[in-house]
Amino acid sequence: MKRALSILVSAVAIGAGMFVARVRSDDAKARNVVTGQAAFSSYQTEKPGLFRKITVADLPAPYATDSAENFSKVVPRPENAWPQAPAGFKVQLYANGFTQARLIRTAPNGDIFLADSSADQVKVLHGLTADGNAESVTVFAAKGLRMPFGITFYPPGPDPQYVYIANTASVVRFPYRNGDLQARGPAEIVVKELPSGDRANGGDGHWTRDVVFSRDAKNMFVSVGSRSNVDDADNNPGEVHRADVLEFNPDGSDLRVYATGIRNCVGEAVEPHTGELWCSTNERDMLGNNLPPDYITSVKPRGFYGWPWYYTGGHQDPRLAGKHPELKDKVIVPDILLQPHDASLEMLFYGGDQFPKEYSGDIFAAEHGSWNRLLRTGYEVIRAPVNDGKATGEYEDFLTGFVTPDGQVWGRPVGVAVAKDGALMVSDDGSNSVWRVSYAGGK
Repeated sequence: MKRALSILVSAVAIGAGMFVARVRSDDAKARNVVTGQAAFSSYQTEKPGLFRKITVADLPAPYATDSAENFSKVVPRPENAWPQAPAGFKVQLYANGFTQARLIRTAPNGDIFLADSSADQVKVLHGLTADGNAESVTVFAAKGLRMPFGITFYPPGPDPQYVYIANTASVVRFPYRNGDLQARGPAEIVVKELPSGDRANGGDGHWTRDVVFSRDAKNMFVSVGSRSNVDDADNNPGEVHRADVLEFNPDGSDLRVYATGIRNCVGEAVEPHTGELWCSTNERDMLGNNLPPDYITSVKPRGFYGWPWYYTGGHQDPRLAGKHPELKDKVIVPDILLQPHDASLEMLFYGGDQFPKEYSGDIFAAEHGSWNRLLRTGYEVIRAPVNDGKATGEYEDFLTGFVTPDGQVWGRPVGVAVAKDGALMVSDDGSNSVWRVSYAGGK
């Protein structure tokens, strides 16, 4: 108890005495970036417009603090609670009433597809009323779905022929034409079997699966999280084809392992100019409050990102000490280090034209929120600047307010998508809503 109290006092003191550096942004305007130990935040210091940058040099030693179990109990949204965005932006409630509002993606015609995962459904949110609400919400598909998450359109471009949906243990596709509000045919199995996270049917571990296609539409990437926190993967059948990004042909044939050691790549995105695959990743737990960072990173073909033996480059996990020294120098350091235990979920590259020009090409990502941390962190949407396809390493607290001042959680961001008019859409499985963030400050 005394140790926990001292950690709390230290964290508050750090927050009060932030060291702020000045850096140059891509739009040639200086902005404030919190660096060093003060960059490790809590919900109390998250504020729209504030930038942070965590580096490898900032990481503490393992077990520098005890590991806390601080699970959030989601409460109904208080009457005066609302997501907070930077000045010039407006936040509206687009749709609600879902069972479990998870990943969202925008169809080429502008419809928003949403994985209502525990309902085993994918829904279509169509249109926009004068009040900023969806005109209609329709069940696109239910049969053939089990804990759906990833959604993508094939072939990429303006005229897709299929909607691909990643279940927890398979990938299916439905015939689709622009504007369809219901599937025009039954599910076709594309990948018959993935490692399952469906505990009701004998699976275990991380259950979300995302699916995206390469820019040339030749390769399908499917992310599969680990079964465990940090079990030794050597000769462990439960971790085969897990903590990986898998690669297939569009018809599901010719399985390849694209990248390894990524503990849980929940959200995938393809950078539109370079064509690189990127992942938004949950790292491991139980090494302390500020270790190791979650991350967002470009994913190199055949790249190795450390799990389970190493993290954030060649830092050995002490629970697997001495294992695989030959891999230490092969571990790739992620591009953007985030708050440890943030639970970084879906990500995208902003391609709309509604936001100010400095947002073009930047990353937005949903941070679902921590449990393995004394002071809550995450519960927000972040923005990470990108210049010519390369991340600067810093990120902004963009959309906050999902935690009340006294620490009650009412919202947990999961998905991000860009509407046809350039607004940012955000799904939240705390209030089971979809929010619409538009720029009202002029272009």
